[in-house]
Amino acid sequence: MPFLSTITITSLCTYLSRQLSSLPKNSNLSHIPSKHRSQAVLLAQKALTDYFHSTRSLPFLYAEHIGRNSFYSLYDPISKVEFSLSSFAKSFERFLRYHPINEFEFFFESIGITQKEISGFLPPNKFFFAEDGRILNAAGALSGFGFPWNKLGILYKAEASIFDKDSDDLSRVEAGALFDDLKRVFVDFDLGSFVEENVDAWYEICRKIRLFYDLGCEKGKIGELMGRSRNIFLEYSEEVLVRKMDFFCRLNVRKAGIGLLLLECPEILSFDLEAPVISVMGFLKHFGLGLQKSKSVARMYPYVLGRNKMANLPHVMRALDLHEWFFGMMKNGNHRLLGNYVLSHPDEDLDEDYRVGLEKIQSSRTPAHTINKLNFLHGIGYGENLLTMKVLEHVHGTSSELQERFNCLLHAGLEFSKLCTMISFSAKILNQKPEILERKVNFLIQEMGLSLQYLDVFPAYLCFNLDNRIKPRYRCHVWLAENGLCTKNYSLASMIATSEKSFIARLYGIHPAVPKLWNLTMTIQDHHCETILGDNLFQNHFIFEIITRLSDLSSNMVDLFRISTKSSSFYFLCSCFSANTGLGFVYHL
Repeated sequence: MPFLSTITITSLCTYLSRQLSSLPKNSNLSHIPSKHRSQAVLLAQKALTDYFHSTRSLPFLYAEHIGRNSFYSLYDPISKVEFSLSSFAKSFERFLRYHPINEFEFFFESIGITQKEISGFLPPNKFFFAEDGRILNAAGALSGFGFPWNKLGILYKAEASIFDKDSDDLSRVEAGALFDDLKRVFVDFDLGSFVEENVDAWYEICRKIRLFYDLGCEKGKIGELMGRSRNIFLEYSEEVLVRKMDFFCRLNVRKAGIGLLLLECPEILSFDLEAPVISVMGFLKHFGLGLQKSKSVARMYPYVLGRNKMANLPHVMRALDLHEWFFGMMKNGNHRLLGNYVLSHPDEDLDEDYRVGLEKIQSSRTPAHTINKLNFLHGIGYGENLLTMKVLEHVHGTSSELQERFNCLLHAGLEFSKLCTMISFSAKILNQKPEILERKVNFLIQEMGLSLQYLDVFPAYLCFNLDNRIKPRYRCHVWLAENGLCTKNYSLASMIATSEKSFIARLYGIHPAVPKLWNLTMTIQDHHCETILGDNLFQNHFIFEIITRLSDLSSNMVDLFRISTKSSSFYFLCSCFSANTGLGFVYHL
C-alpha cells in the first residue's frame, strides 16, 4: 500500500494539522475558521465601502475611509452572516441591503473614536447620513485640508463644533487664513519689495512657505512668525529647508512643532547637521543630561555608545528613547548647543575593537557591501563599538533590504528604541523578508492575542519558522488545553524555543498518544500537500485505511467513523478514546 502512505495519508494529515488551532479571541467571529477570519474581514470592508458608495451614494473617498477604518464595528454584522468562503462577500452585501446599520457608529470609529467612547457621541434617533450630513461633509473638508481621516476624532473630541460647520464655510475659513498669512509676510513685513516683478522669485517663496504648512503649521497663525523670519525665504534654498526639516522629522516628534522651531530659531538652518562627528556620551553631557541618567543610558543601550555622525543624531536619540527630551531642549532655547558642539579632543570615545574590526572589513573581499551594512546600523543609532561589529556579523542582505525590514517592523507598531534593543539580542530578525515578518507579527496579535510588548522579553520569536514551528506548536498546545489534556500554562518561549526532543518528551508526559498524533500532523511539512479532499467517494476506503492505522495510538480504538459530503468538502469525524484517559479528538475537513 505505498500509494496510500505517501499520497492519501499526507493529504489527510494536512487537514488534521490545520485544525489544531484555537477559537478566535473575539467570540463574535467564532463561526469563521481562524485561517479565513482576516480574509472575511477584508471582504466585509470592501462590501461596506461598496455599500456606502453605491447604495448610500457617499463619495467614494468618504466610503473608502469609513470602510477601511471601522474594523470593530464590522464585527457585529459579520457575526450575523453565515460564512462560506465562496459566497461570503455576496452574502454580506445582501445583509447590508436588508439590515440597515447605524452609519454614524461606523463613521465615528473610522475617525479614531474608541469603541467605548462611540456611544457617547452618537446623535439621538439618527442612523443615516441623509438625516444629518454636516458631520460627514465637515470631515471630508478637513481631510482635504490635510488632516488624517483616522485622526479626526482627536479634533472632534477637542472641538466638536467645528464639525457643525458647513464644508463651504470651512473652505472659506481656510482660504481666509491663508491670505491673512500671505498679507502679513508680503505686505506688513515688506517681503514683497524683495521680489518685485520677479514671478519666479514669488513662486519660489510661495513654495517655501508651503513647506511649513505641509508640516502642519496652522494657516492664519504663523504669518507674523514668517514675516519676522523673512530671511529664511530669501537666504536659504528650498533644498536646504527640506533637508533641515527632514533632519528633525526623523526624531518622530510633532511636525508642526518642527516648523515653529525653525521659524523661531532660524539660525538652526546655518548649522552643519551632516558631517560633524559626535561622541554620544559627550553630546548628551554637552546638552546637560544628568550623571545618573547618563549611567542609566550607558547600561541600557551599550550598542549606541561610541562615535557616530551628526547626520544620524535623530535616530541615535530615538534609539536611546531621548528624542522627546532632546527636542524639548531645542525648543526651550538650547538650540545653540547643537551648533557649537565639537569633540572635546581628537581621540574622544574612540573604540579600539571597532577600529580593528573596520580594518578587517576594509581588507576583505567585499568591503563596500559590508560597509554599507555597517552604515545602515549607524543610521538606526548603533555607535562605533564592538557590539555593533558583533551585530554586523549576523545580519545578511543589502543595506536597502535591511532598512526595508527594519521599517516593516516599525510600521507594525514596534517602538524604535525597543526594536534596536531586540536587534542587539537577536540580529537575525533582520534576515527575513518584510512579508514574513508581517505574517509573524499578525499571528502573534490576531491568533495568539498577545501584544507587541511580548517581543521585548522574547525577541527570538521573530526568528523561528512560522509554518513549521510557531503555528503547529502553539495550536497543538491550545488544542490540548481546550480538550482538558493539559492544564499547565506554558509561555510562548517555552512552546517555541524548546528543542524538538524536549517538546516531544513534554507531549508524551501529557499523554502517550499525543507524540504520534503530533508526528502525523507534521508529516505534511515535508510533502507540502495541499490537495483538498473532494467528492471522489473512491477515497472513502483509503481514509478508512488511514483511520485503521491510527488505532495503534497507545491502544486507542477507533469506534466511530463517518464520512458525509456537503458541497465540495468532506466532513470527517473521528473519536478515539483511550482505555486509560479517554483521549478524544474531532477534526473538520
